[in-house]
Amino acid sequence: MMTERELKDYIRSHYGVENEECEWKEYGSLKSNVAGRAGEDLISYISAIANMRGGHIVIGVKDGTLHITGIKDKASYTTENIKLRLQGNCINLPIEGLQVNEYITSDTQKVVWIVDVPCHYSKLPVYAHNKAWQRLGDSICEMTSERREKILNEITAQEDWSKEIIEEASIVDLDENAIAKARYEFQKRNPTRVEEMKNWDDITFLNKAKITINGKITRTAIILLGKEESEHFLSPSVMKIRWSLRTLKGENKDYEILSVPMILSADKLLAKVRNVKYQYVRADSMFPDEMLRYDLFCIREPLHNCIAHQDYTKQARIEVIEYEDDHLIFQNYAQFLPETVENVVIKDSPESIYRNPFLVEAMRNLNMIETEGGGIKKMFIHQSKRFFPLPEYDLSDGKVRVTITGKVIDETFAHILAKNSDFTLVEIMLLDKVQKRKPLNNQELKTLRKMGYVEGRKPNIYLSEKIAKITDNPELKAEYIRNKGFDDEYYKSLILQYLRQYNSAAKSDINRLLYSKLPEILDAVQKKKKISNLLYSLRKEGRIISEARRWKISQNLVKN
Repeated sequence: MMTERELKDYIRSHYGVENEECEWKEYGSLKSNVAGRAGEDLISYISAIANMRGGHIVIGVKDGTLHITGIKDKASYTTENIKLRLQGNCINLPIEGLQVNEYITSDTQKVVWIVDVPCHYSKLPVYAHNKAWQRLGDSICEMTSERREKILNEITAQEDWSKEIIEEASIVDLDENAIAKARYEFQKRNPTRVEEMKNWDDITFLNKAKITINGKITRTAIILLGKEESEHFLSPSVMKIRWSLRTLKGENKDYEILSVPMILSADKLLAKVRNVKYQYVRADSMFPDEMLRYDLFCIREPLHNCIAHQDYTKQARIEVIEYEDDHLIFQNYAQFLPETVENVVIKDSPESIYRNPFLVEAMRNLNMIETEGGGIKKMFIHQSKRFFPLPEYDLSDGKVRVTITGKVIDETFAHILAKNSDFTLVEIMLLDKVQKRKPLNNQELKTLRKMGYVEGRKPNIYLSEKIAKITDNPELKAEYIRNKGFDDEYYKSLILQYLRQYNSAAKSDINRLLYSKLPEILDAVQKKKKISNLLYSLRKEGRIISEARRWKISQNLVKN
């Protein structure tokens, strides 16, 4: 048994952050909270967490503080019979892995339950109240079509489209130059086998590289090494990459469609990308850093990932879109199996099952791809070393889109990274969210504030004055002031001065007075709301009053 403080410390160390895998519920009574109001009761949260990767629900603690309030009324539930109730109310919930553990504090006799929620069965969402729920950050909602599609199309270990043998194909359907390129890359990947390889004929090599099976041609062999005219063996699936060049306005300027063999076409596409020189002048140097606009690894890795993880049953092309002097987009049709980029980059927890495992292994052997998520993480590191925005992932519509930006988009962000080479990748990812104006949860904002590089209030968070000061860049300082604005008392004093001079004012008059003085980061709606809040605050303080839709100085203030 543990004291209340010990139990709180234990919960904080093991379940200290609410996210997709963890939820805190106060639930003083279990009577109406196990199966009660949809979207708020325990079975709804069980469904939501099971439909992600599984996780934990801590019952008997206060949300936000983790203060132990305890379960005061367990009704007729025990840690054993509640499992049957949960499974009976949660359709498709696996009973294996569903555990409820009880903790009673030795000094205050408070009861806490920790529910271990298993992941859903493959291709089977878990339902509660006849609805499938999912986590959205630390909240729950009804399952989105994208999440449902992901679960229904999950890959099992037995499925592998890329491993299928094409009986009517033979080695004559493979490109000789592609085989030679494959041998060269295999040697680079396996330098200790160079002497051994000299005695391998092509069929032996292809078997050793796990491209063919016992000399028989697989779909993987056609994708990577097949002659262009042999693509028909993949029908009705296709293996094509469409490269297109667009202006920043989205107008098409050029395009090319590349087919098999992909081991050669990938290099052809690399040559199409207009990877010109880019110069960036650092604040601590008079001389510019000169580099290629795109790191070569950050072109090859997403392209090869598209080939490796494409859902070829969708009969769709891979798209590579190049916007002039700005960014690249790589798109393939597939569900992103690790669910979130953070799982790969931060948690180092890539998916254990791949969509095309035979193709993935062959590409790994040919030095085309890195497994275990290492390639994606490397892209983030390479971009951060250039002070460029981190790769942007869009996982909607059954597609995976990766955007690689080839320039600095926020000078302040670049200066922060230049001055802080010891930042962790997690910290850089948070700063990247700020420069991209992405929403932050409370824990992320708390971390950023500790770093001392952001100011403002949600949702208007911006990079802080600390950087504007150390860069000695007048433009950055001015931008900071324009974003920060002034404190509320400054704006209130302007309102009071106006009312003293003109006796009264309509709301439109106050809007005109303050509009241009408010932070530029605020849009028109936010500025009007800010002004309304200032007026409300002044009235609540008894400093102004409203009469006939006009604001006036309060008589109490006039007398004083």
